[in-house]
Amino acid sequence: MDLRKVMLLGACCVASAICSLGFAQKPELKFNKDKKFKIVQFTDLHVVWQDKRSDVAFERMNQVIDEEKPDLVVFTGDMIYSKPADKNLRNVLKTVSDRKIPFAIAFGNHDHEQGMTNDELFAAVADMPYNISVDEVPELSGTGNCALPVKASNSNKTAAVLYCIDSHAYSQLKDVEGYDYIKYDQINWYLDRSAGFTKENGGEPLPALAFFHIALPEYAQAASDMSACLYGIRKEVVCCPPLNTGLFTAMKQSKDVMAIFVGHDHDNDYAVYWKGILLAYGRFTGGNTEYNHVPNGARVIEMKEGERSFRSWIRTKAGVEQETTFPDDFVRK
Repeated sequence: MDLRKVMLLGACCVASAICSLGFAQKPELKFNKDKKFKIVQFTDLHVVWQDKRSDVAFERMNQVIDEEKPDLVVFTGDMIYSKPADKNLRNVLKTVSDRKIPFAIAFGNHDHEQGMTNDELFAAVADMPYNISVDEVPELSGTGNCALPVKASNSNKTAAVLYCIDSHAYSQLKDVEGYDYIKYDQINWYLDRSAGFTKENGGEPLPALAFFHIALPEYAQAASDMSACLYGIRKEVVCCPPLNTGLFTAMKQSKDVMAIFVGHDHDNDYAVYWKGILLAYGRFTGGNTEYNHVPNGARVIEMKEGERSFRSWIRTKAGVEQETTFPDDFVRK
C-alpha cells in the first residue's frame, strides 16, 4: 500500500473512532417490519459547483427521496464535475445525510478528475452522518469496495448483501484503449466475501445486489441478443471495458447476486435478463452539465426479506415508469 493511502486510511480510522464514540453513529441496514427494504440509486449527477444547470439534479434527488422514502441511497459514480471537489461532494451527499438516510458511494470515471483522488475524496466524506461506505480492504484495487449486510427484520441475522465495487476509470494498458476493468483482486475479494456469507447462512447463498459505475461487457452481449428480455430505454451503445476479467462469471458461480446496477451511459436506463442475472442501469439523475436525452430521475429497488426477488421502477418528475418484478417479468413461462 502506498504512503498516501496509509495516511488516508488513518484519517478514515479517526473518523470511525469518532463514530464509535457516538458523535456520528453509522446506522445498521435492516428490513422493516413489513419485511421490505427500499434502495434509491442516484447516478451521474455531474454536479458543477454553484452552477444553476445542476439545480435540477438536486430538485430530482429531493423529490425522489420525498416520494419514495428509501431505507438506503446508493450513488453509482460521477457525482461531481468541478472543483472544489471535497466541498462539491459533501454538498451532494448532504442532500441525503441531512434527511438521516443511510447512503453509500461507488466512484465513477470523472470524480477523481476534479483535483482530488478518490482516496482523498473518500476520506473527505468519511465523517458525514449516515455515510455507511467502507473501504473494506484498503490494499484492494480501487476505493470503497465493500459488502454491506442487510439484517433481518426481527433479528440480527444477515438476510441480504449489497456489494459496492470500484469499476475504475480508463485503461492503464498502453495497447488497450477505452475503459478500465474490475481487477482480479477485487473479484477474489468478492468470491471470498460471498463464500463467507453463504457459509454463515448454512450453505445457502444470500440474496445479493451489486452496484458500480461502468457496465460489464455482458451488458453489451445481453442487449444485442434478440432473445434476451429487456425493459426500458436504450438510446446509446454500451460503454464498457474492452477486456473482460470475469466478475459476471464469478457472480454466476457464487449464486448470490440477483442483479447488477450501474450508471455511466446517460441515455440508457434499461434492465436486461442475462443468464439468470438482471443487468440494469439507473436513470441519469444530473442536469445539463453533461449529455442527456431522457428526463432525469432515479432507479428504485425494493427487496423482500427471504425472497430471491425484488421490484424495481424508474421515478421521474412525471411519476413512475417501467415497474417490473424480478425474476417473474423477465422469464418466459
